Amino acid sequence: MMHYTFIRNHHSHFTVKKMCQTLLISESGYYRWLQEPISKRCRENNILKNRIQELYVEHGGMVGSPMVTADLRAEAQFADVGKNRVARIMKESSIQCKSLKKYKTTTDSNHAFPVAPNILNRNFTVAAPNKVWVGDITYIKVGNKWAYLSVFIDLYSRIVVGWDLSTSLEKESTIWALRKAILRRNPPKEMLVHSDRGVQYASKEYRQLLQEKGFRQSMSRKGNCWDNAVAESFFHTLKTQYIHHRSFRDIEAAKYGAFPVHRGILQP
Repeated sequence: MMHYTFIRNHHSHFTVKKMCQTLLISESGYYRWLQEPISKRCRENNILKNRIQELYVEHGGMVGSPMVTADLRAEAQFADVGKNRVARIMKESSIQCKSLKKYKTTTDSNHAFPVAPNILNRNFTVAAPNKVWVGDITYIKVGNKWAYLSVFIDLYSRIVVGWDLSTSLEKESTIWALRKAILRRNPPKEMLVHSDRGVQYASKEYRQLLQEKGFRQSMSRKGNCWDNAVAESFFHTLKTQYIHHRSFRDIEAAKYGAFPVHRGILQP
């Protein structure tokens, strides 16, 4: 069936007869396949392929199958899509990442602090604001050094409600980002705050702040970035569209020049 799909997708460039000869399949078999009703799985794959192509264009071609999968899983319609399925469709459609940035680790889960259960469990669709926030940290090149952006995102609106940029990966920046979000939104007790298992989120001071506010804590499973797919997707969009094409001389320039506050992606 893969060969038949290839012929259908390229019949405007090559003759059916020539492609069948090259692929060693019968021309009559191809035409019989064309007459068969499209299966439910095929229709789903076509819808998925179209969305993958849209995401590829949105990211300027600088996205591979892992991040496309994260983007898709952040959408209710594709919440359960498998990474192998996405990779296969991208390969069949010749959708390839143009370039990849060197990865820098921001999560240190090798610590002795308590770990919260994965209450969120990839349920990325919520009914109202301030029901679930997700937090994460990423890195940004500033001059010849690294700076670290800590954010908290409202899972309902997908807007960053609190953020901080620091030259250190210490817990203080993450706690400050959360405090700013709390001051801005005044969320109710029992709100769920999800993150990875990084030492910043497992620290005594961070957990105390959650307890003081009556928030519930949730953490991703160890080494599973898909459990925090919305934050991963946000960071990828931020970097490909606003950061990778810019340079910042110092951290203050990065704070005021890196983030499209006026476009609503980050609230001031």
